[in-house]
Amino acid sequence: MDLQQLNDHFGIPNVLSFDEHAGLMRAVITSPAASATIYLQGAHLAHWQPTGERPVLFMSRKSDFLPGKPIRGGVPIAFPWFATDSKEDRFQGKPGPSHGFARIQDWTLSFAALSGDDLHLTFTLGPTELSREMGFDRFRLAFELVIGPSLTMRLAVANDSETPLQFEEALHTYFAVGDVHEVSITGLEPTGYVDKTDNFRFKPAANVPLRLTGFTDRVYPNTTATCAIHDEHFKRTITVEKQNSNTTVVFNPWRELPDMGPDEWHEMVCVETVNAGSGIVTLAPKATHVMQAHVSLSKPQEKRG
Repeated sequence: MDLQQLNDHFGIPNVLSFDEHAGLMRAVITSPAASATIYLQGAHLAHWQPTGERPVLFMSRKSDFLPGKPIRGGVPIAFPWFATDSKEDRFQGKPGPSHGFARIQDWTLSFAALSGDDLHLTFTLGPTELSREMGFDRFRLAFELVIGPSLTMRLAVANDSETPLQFEEALHTYFAVGDVHEVSITGLEPTGYVDKTDNFRFKPAANVPLRLTGFTDRVYPNTTATCAIHDEHFKRTITVEKQNSNTTVVFNPWRELPDMGPDEWHEMVCVETVNAGSGIVTLAPKATHVMQAHVSLSKPQEKRG
């Protein structure tokens, strides 16, 4: 659909409209409960801000907004592999794109409706010319968003093939924080992790809340735990509850990137809802797998004299 068709079919006065930014179509939400922005490329949630609160998602001010280029920040969707492609000659004699093809393909908006304070949106993606060239031609994806005072994200994968489908997946969520030096993360204390910054060495559980002190890229396998990001600077806690995800990834580059400014890493931390590595999903023929993340905000109770 073009912009006019999107607005005609799915627009909701004073709540949901569609426009174009840097050549990419996007949905703009301005409901009484929250504001949000979703790009159709990648079904990429770039902004979510409950009314009266600071933005909850981090977006790089240097991010590329170009067709076929990944967006830095928000919630990139990784599928059908996480991080580097394990197949060296998947596409034109080279590995496929980092984090797969789903985040650089245009998705289709198939549903939009307001229910109370919550806006429900569903985006879908099926086989494309690019996915077929990479060997994925019998799958369907649906990304459902429930946007309101809290945020629910559900990624459904359907296997239309007669054989099992193996894939990795992630909601690679960038959270906005006041200063990463003043952040602690709870929920992962009892879990060991793969340290990608130290030659993928497996390291034992720390049994204390995580505080970042340098370049961090940790894969925590075999965990379904709820995580909480305690932000001392913004005086708030971001809680991430998940379902059907057995891996959590924590990431901060601790430096400038080509599409992230020299000081922007201070303002973000990724706590990702993932199935990857030893947690790769093997989906039976004609079956569906649904992974969910629910994000909510809370603030410390003020002490009364």
